[in-house]
Amino acid sequence: MPMMTTVREARYDSSPQLVFWEMTKACPLACRHCRASAISCGLPDQLTTAEGINLIHQVASFGHPSPILIMTGGDVLMRDDLDELIVEAKVRGVRVALAPAVSPLLSPERAASLRSLGVRSVSISLDGMREVHEHIRGVDGHFEQTSRALDLLQEEGFTVQINSTVMVDTVHELPSIVEFLLVKGIKIWEVFFVIEVGRGVSMLSLSPSENEDVAHFLYDMSGYGLVVRTVEAPFFRRIVRERQQGIDNTGALYTELMAEVHERVGVPHHASRVALASTRDGKGIIFVAHNGDVYPSGFLPVTLGSVREQSLVSIYRDTPLLIELRGARFHGACGSCDYSDLCGGSRSRAFASFGDPLASDPACLIAG
Repeated sequence: MPMMTTVREARYDSSPQLVFWEMTKACPLACRHCRASAISCGLPDQLTTAEGINLIHQVASFGHPSPILIMTGGDVLMRDDLDELIVEAKVRGVRVALAPAVSPLLSPERAASLRSLGVRSVSISLDGMREVHEHIRGVDGHFEQTSRALDLLQEEGFTVQINSTVMVDTVHELPSIVEFLLVKGIKIWEVFFVIEVGRGVSMLSLSPSENEDVAHFLYDMSGYGLVVRTVEAPFFRRIVRERQQGIDNTGALYTELMAEVHERVGVPHHASRVALASTRDGKGIIFVAHNGDVYPSGFLPVTLGSVREQSLVSIYRDTPLLIELRGARFHGACGSCDYSDLCGGSRSRAFASFGDPLASDPACLIAG
């Protein structure tokens, strides 16, 4: 039977859960899979301070509770007006989370000042252990910098989330990342299944069967007390539901990953448990680019309008494409799947593969 939309999920028709704001494209790193293709300084058309304040007002206009505003980039620490914008968000009742790059800008003094402004949540990227992470990030010594940054942020009292990218280059690093998280005492792990956009076009995605095995692996990692989330892998929710129903169709990659994680950290101490919410690109999620253009997500390059010209509220609620995305009006296998709303497939990957954001997700074993 098709999955029913819950009351909580129905609110996504009128308000997103997360608004991502790409504050700048400026970033000191040059990560191989970067969506933003970041550069050394901000572009002249990025939103001004006044326009940024107006965007915060628009986010607040969704009503209470407001969406969480994820300030990302590039590197948010390269915005000279970051503190002013954080303060404005606090005044307007808009919750803020930051996604900075790990660079010398993330100093003890800067971390302390951000915490004093009321920022509680920060996400940092880690794609593997030293060799792999530094190969991906393009900076020698970056693994140690990241490890020190995580210690610093936790000492300052931030809730820290680790973001990791799954692709051919990194998939075998997953067990070592789990060990790292547990040693560091980090509880939130968000795993991004690569979309071939930006610098990511040079990466190799996993096969659908490998994606399936990784999703099963991530479900089991919640048994170690980790809060596991995925990005551009909504089929993870199907896997969770199937595992809850006793369906376990795992393969060789899963067996390999589980054997290594057991060797590193032992068996899970708790039953696996993952919260389900049927968000996806354009449903519960919206992305505002550095210049104010609005997209269903940062990985789906279909322009919906601009916050310089329209209200983000009206763009989110009234744009026909977003209405179709939220209504699970997909084509092909995704459209006829029993999990079309709970999962819905990656709209970004569908567009990258077929030029159609309503097409089926080729990374899913069912739809691919």
